[in-house]
Amino acid sequence: MLKHVELDPSFSLREQYADTAGKTTVLLNVFDVAPEDAEAFKRAWQQDAEFFKRQPGYISAQLHQGIGNSRMWFNYAVFETTAAFAATNDQPEFGPLRAVYPDSATAHPHLFRRVVIPGICVGEV
Repeated sequence: MLKHVELDPSFSLREQYADTAGKTTVLLNVFDVAPEDAEAFKRAWQQDAEFFKRQPGYISAQLHQGIGNSRMWFNYAVFETTAAFAATNDQPEFGPLRAVYPDSATAHPHLFRRVVIPGICVGEV
């Protein structure tokens, strides 16, 4: 089963759901997975991503694997708003998806918004 550890212990994922800005929200989820569980992790993540893809407000997702023998993975998923992402957690299908992950997997999720840096980055903040 997937373990959940806050990426920022001072501001939980649930606390972030209170955001009402109505702007595009990016979920960044950093995973630590034992190398022998890599294939099982990818299968579980695919099921998770297929669930998210069916949700209102979903825009896209991408999974990344650490180079070499790294145990680290991350994904980012883009949603129209924080509320659209938060609503996914109220779906009855969501909870059981945690059980399909290998026991070695730990997730560190956090929500972000793109930042504008003139001439370098486009964004909303």
